[in-house]
Amino acid sequence: MATRFAFWRKIDEAALAEKHAQPGLLSDFILGSQDGLVNVLGVILGVAVASRDITIILAGGLAATFAESISMGAVAYTSTLARRDHYLAEVEREKEEMRTLPDLERQEVRDILERWDFHGAELDEMLEKIVSKPKAWLELMMAHELYLAPVDPTQARRSAVLVGIAAILGSLIPLIPFIVIGRDILLGTAVSLVVSTLALFAIGWWKARTTIGRPGRSGTQMAIIGIASALAGFGIAYLVSGGRGL
Repeated sequence: MATRFAFWRKIDEAALAEKHAQPGLLSDFILGSQDGLVNVLGVILGVAVASRDITIILAGGLAATFAESISMGAVAYTSTLARRDHYLAEVEREKEEMRTLPDLERQEVRDILERWDFHGAELDEMLEKIVSKPKAWLELMMAHELYLAPVDPTQARRSAVLVGIAAILGSLIPLIPFIVIGRDILLGTAVSLVVSTLALFAIGWWKARTTIGRPGRSGTQMAIIGIASALAGFGIAYLVSGGRGL
């Protein structure tokens, strides 16, 4: 009974690891919102310092918003499909190795079980149980030899939609101050930077709260990295405009 309990406990842990390895709503939302916010902030800061025209700033920001959302959604879609295709290719390769190199594959299962603290007769018993079930054998190898998780066929569409929407929402954050404030470009830039920094901090803080880590540290890292990236666009535009400033 103890042996069976230990074995199924390991299987449950493996299932949890598989679930956690799959991209979820949180990672897709963070990917889209952070990328959209940072890229559009960089664009509008650059346009602001180069043109100082509110119409051009808003036009550039909105164009970047929708181009970014479509691009990010497409990247999420194609990258998810690529991960699924890679997983399916590795499944076929592993099946072939199980047929043509069974002794080597059995040894790899033995190595995994030894990592889980199975030894002696207990290890031999578990080994025979697993290799007697080709489906269990294959899934064990995929998860714990190759460290690959299966990808839901519908996940690509879900990720594309969520990343695209999140990119739009993130992109609007640095734009709203310019819309509200209007032609005071200097004030709009300052408020946009402050609001964007707070938003990035909130995203990082929320990520740590819902996963693991220190919320304050995660929020600060997210804000610093995001604002530093956005300011690169500002710096380039400033140099190109001859250092005239706002």
